[in-house]
Amino acid sequence: MRSTMQNVPLLTSRLIDYAGTVYPGSEVVTWGADGPRRSSFTDVAKDCRRLANALRALGVDGDQRVGSFMWNNEEHLELYLGVPAAGAVLHTINIRLFPQQMVYVVNHAEDKVVFVDNSLAQPFAALLEHTPLVEHVVVNGPVPDEVREALAGGGRRSVHDYRTLLDAQPDTFAWPELDENDGTLMCYTSGTTGNPKGVVYSHRSNLLHATFCAGSNALGLSQSDRALAIVPLFHANAWGLAYAGMMSGASLIMPDRFLQPEPLVRMIEGERVTCGGAVPSVMTGVLDYLDAHPEADVSSFDRVIIGGSACPPALLDAFHERHGVSVLHGWGMTETSPLGTVAIAPVGAEGEEYWNYRHSQGRLALHVETRLVGADGAEQPWDGVAVGEIQVRGPWVTGSYYRDDSEEEKFEDGWLRTGDIGSLTPDGYLTISDRVKDVIKSGGEWISSIDLENALMGHPAVHEASVVGVPDTKWGERPLAIVVPVEGESPGVEELRDYLQARVARWQVPERWAFVAEVPKTSVGKFDKKALRSQYAEGTLPVVEATKTPS
Repeated sequence: MRSTMQNVPLLTSRLIDYAGTVYPGSEVVTWGADGPRRSSFTDVAKDCRRLANALRALGVDGDQRVGSFMWNNEEHLELYLGVPAAGAVLHTINIRLFPQQMVYVVNHAEDKVVFVDNSLAQPFAALLEHTPLVEHVVVNGPVPDEVREALAGGGRRSVHDYRTLLDAQPDTFAWPELDENDGTLMCYTSGTTGNPKGVVYSHRSNLLHATFCAGSNALGLSQSDRALAIVPLFHANAWGLAYAGMMSGASLIMPDRFLQPEPLVRMIEGERVTCGGAVPSVMTGVLDYLDAHPEADVSSFDRVIIGGSACPPALLDAFHERHGVSVLHGWGMTETSPLGTVAIAPVGAEGEEYWNYRHSQGRLALHVETRLVGADGAEQPWDGVAVGEIQVRGPWVTGSYYRDDSEEEKFEDGWLRTGDIGSLTPDGYLTISDRVKDVIKSGGEWISSIDLENALMGHPAVHEASVVGVPDTKWGERPLAIVVPVEGESPGVEELRDYLQARVARWQVPERWAFVAEVPKTSVGKFDKKALRSQYAEGTLPVVEATKTPS
């Protein structure tokens, strides 16, 4: 028997029309040097239709790629919504990639039109010499004549002003009836060796994912929320926050380029932010600022989802205990749209059990089917003890990379091999113990670099800590701990070793230590362990050897 339900495709154009009609009181607030500027969801919806007309005028009449080289602001959100609704595909260019990687992704995606913020126009102009397929550059905001000339490349490209381009168009547009499996957004993952890999989301995958993101088992968004979108729109589908906000009527606070702790706290105070999303390094800076400025009023700030890399339990506990903010630990990756889990404890959990749930990566989402595969290829049980590689599949999980078959080993019988090692409890809570490439293989046993990092960052004199495996003649590999002390503190090696010995197995405690002013980060704010291993091999890390050996 077939159902009697109507077969209406899930399309982003429905989201624009819905949010612009039923949530006229919700707004998009973009932070600026002179304070915030505001637009209602109704105004944003009108601009999305003007944008669709403008794209047609620029010759974008199918699924051509439209690039964005922008911060989180209203205009970038309008691209997020309007470009796919018009039938094209938005390619969000990660502004923190190396220049040669940016050139590669623009050419690989075959971007025809690129939208760029005026604060980024000058560095972007330097890339255009190597991107011959770009025909139009649309600048958001004024730029000096010499920058405009550089963008034009001697007349090879047309340069437009965003506001002027849209204001010349009507705010009505007949959205095309598209296949819900057509592409909407492209993100390139930066966590691979070689060239970045392209992931193409669909209308269907993005709307399904946004439903989970907005739901009570994730951020729990409603029209009474004011969500601070710190996670970049160019990173991992913005964690679904852009679409989830429009879907639920939650006002979106866009920080633009003002991502330092002080302006972020000012946004929370001034805009009465209730929730948000960010990577651990950003929220560590916010925590430090709040601790140093007890007069800051963040009483409206109820919850924040932290992902991108493992959130240290000490960071989660500190926000809860000192500032009343609930940190929701999440797990995912560019390839999973990205949310796969969120750590909300089940009903009835109390005491230590409650915090064990909260400190995990969280419970699996309905549409993220998961299995654990051990080193021998056998599937592992969900008993909270057995460890294996996390493999997933589902309607918002990619099944391939765009125009790239060089990583076929990433996919196995329809499952995505995430490269994360972890365990699952019988009730579906995931705990990540490491990345396959970062786990430390010492004397035939595995050491979790994440466990060591989390333990170290619980020490009151440690601001940040990263752990990598380095060669050892006796054990094969041993952990090297790289520590950033709290300002004004100088913890010693033996002090930190004694601290760790009470929290991890004695044989896992590092002998090699380095104290640095800053741990290098990747383009998405994760610890750059590849760089740390290279620095160790080159002898540029100030390594201190402990006087005791593991037992």
